[in-house]
Amino acid sequence: MRKGEQTRAAIIDAALELAARQGLEGLTIGSLAERMRMSKSGVFAHFGSREDLQIAVLKEYERRFVDEVLVPSLRERRGMARLGAIFSRWLERTTVEAAQGCIWISGAAEYDDRPGAVRDELVAMVRSWHRELARAVQQALDAGELQPDADISELIFELYGVILVLHHDVRLLQNPGAIDRARRAFERIIHARQGASVPAPHAAAVDP
Repeated sequence: MRKGEQTRAAIIDAALELAARQGLEGLTIGSLAERMRMSKSGVFAHFGSREDLQIAVLKEYERRFVDEVLVPSLRERRGMARLGAIFSRWLERTTVEAAQGCIWISGAAEYDDRPGAVRDELVAMVRSWHRELARAVQQALDAGELQPDADISELIFELYGVILVLHHDVRLLQNPGAIDRARRAFERIIHARQGASVPAPHAAAVDP
């Protein structure tokens, strides 16, 4: 990368760390300039506004999320093998982020009732992830590994709920064994929608 691109990437990386701890609303040009040992005008040279910076942070978060959760899972066979891999990696990432702070989850609390470009970007990213999950569920349906009348939207709702509870249990309540409970919840949710000839699902731990 050129020097300007390297500087921008370094700023976003630092901004991700700050936003994970303090939320997107806690992210300011001033705090970031201090962390980077740059002038405010130097940061502004790469981001025209605080809103532009927040959106750039969201985009980078999404890129890393997709690279860590979705992309490696696509190596698995279409169907429950792939859906299980996606959910397992999602669980592992959620457990790590619960200790550090999750921008998507904290952002939802910050922007659920605040219209604007940051909220629009966050909503678009979550809906995009819903579409990826729906695609994986549809593939499991097409493979005959889920009952043909399984409601895709309802299934995604339940799986997303497991992730939110996991984040709550790990970060707020610090309950031990939360990730194992989340895996068992996944297995129960899927088992309730499987055909009689399909082996029991398993959301096992996956290699990073």
